[in-house]
Amino acid sequence: MALPEAFEHYIEENRLLTRDDRVLLTVSGGVDSMVMLSLFARCGYCVGVAHCNFQLRGAESDEDEVLVADEAARLGAVCYNRRFDTQAEMERTGESMEMAARRLRYAWFEELRREHGYTAIAVAHHADDSVETFFINLLRGTGLRGLTGISQQIGRIVRPLMFASRKEILEYAVANKIRFREDSSNRSTKYLRNKVRLGLIPRIREINPKFTSLMQRNIARLTEAQRFIDRAIERIRTEAVTSDGGIDTIRTDRIDASFPREFVIYELLSSAYGFKGDVIDSLCHALENGATGRRFYSRERMACIDRGDIVVAPIADDDPCDCRVERGTGRSYCGNAVLYYEYTDIDTVETFGVPENTAQVDADKLQFPLTLRRWHEGDWFIPFGMTGRKKVSDFLVDAKVSAAEKQRQFVLVSGGEIVWLVGRRIDDRYRLTGTTENVLRITKEIV
Repeated sequence: MALPEAFEHYIEENRLLTRDDRVLLTVSGGVDSMVMLSLFARCGYCVGVAHCNFQLRGAESDEDEVLVADEAARLGAVCYNRRFDTQAEMERTGESMEMAARRLRYAWFEELRREHGYTAIAVAHHADDSVETFFINLLRGTGLRGLTGISQQIGRIVRPLMFASRKEILEYAVANKIRFREDSSNRSTKYLRNKVRLGLIPRIREINPKFTSLMQRNIARLTEAQRFIDRAIERIRTEAVTSDGGIDTIRTDRIDASFPREFVIYELLSSAYGFKGDVIDSLCHALENGATGRRFYSRERMACIDRGDIVVAPIADDDPCDCRVERGTGRSYCGNAVLYYEYTDIDTVETFGVPENTAQVDADKLQFPLTLRRWHEGDWFIPFGMTGRKKVSDFLVDAKVSAAEKQRQFVLVSGGEIVWLVGRRIDDRYRLTGTTENVLRITKEIV
């Protein structure tokens, strides 16, 4: 089946859109989104085009903008363009480039949808993107839900190219002389997705040339399995979870003994409350050992063990959010952010100058377990580049940090000493020096 016919069939079969829909197409200028624009125009849908210029690649970004505007005009589609100061946003929030760009673009797409009456937002993800997401999540250690790839539809967002491979899309673009631009960052192995795309998947495809279609079927089966599990977990939830005043209690003795208890707890905590796998693993270990009172955190919730039950509540404003960071920990959570920990040696460090959302410290000077917590009055540290002590409160005042941001400020502590005022400044005592051999690199990302 030719790509345009397969495109229409996929939309109709999955009821993604109707002919009455007004669709906002998110077009970057890359081959995927330019083919999506061509297919929608060819099939006669009523569309508008949205393009984001993140101003991160200089002239390349501007040339992408021109191409999209020209093609939209040629096809008679209204084109919306917005330039974002992405670098400034990254510095303001401490987010990675990918996280900041994603948040900015989807907020703007929704703004456009509401303002101009579009009924759906179309994104040009395709089958290979879903396969890459499978492996990325597999490498990060997610549960089954993370292995179900990219959804074809979430709310108003639809992905009408999920049936097609990258190869099919490129061949269609070449055959139909569709203009597109290649993002030079797609060739960089700095990003995990590109490492999977350029390194891992080609090796697997050498073994099985039909790898993409095989993975599509595997992901479809996993998605069906997750749907089955979701229904079963909802039944268990009605029997094992009680609620009172916004506080939920998971009564573990009400979970059928024949069920895999840790798996059930994982599903209960991850789907409804946003707890991550390694946090749930630690909680289950504490539960198994009869611990009482230990606290575990997701972005918005706190869970603690109380005489064999698991109590889940919103994080209180005065909760210190104390979290132990053992040697070898991969990630931990603080407020609306996640910290990723990477242990390496000094020879792999390319530069000592890193953005504020990243800390590189001398790992051999640390006393484990570390403690991650909210700062409190009386805390002090020696900011990197200074020789004298400074109160955290004074540092935040000098940095003109808002009251809301102060509430979300965390510190990473070793042996009673602050190692990192998270997202702002490391302590000078833990900086990398000429005698450093082992490095702990910590990256803060907003979730």
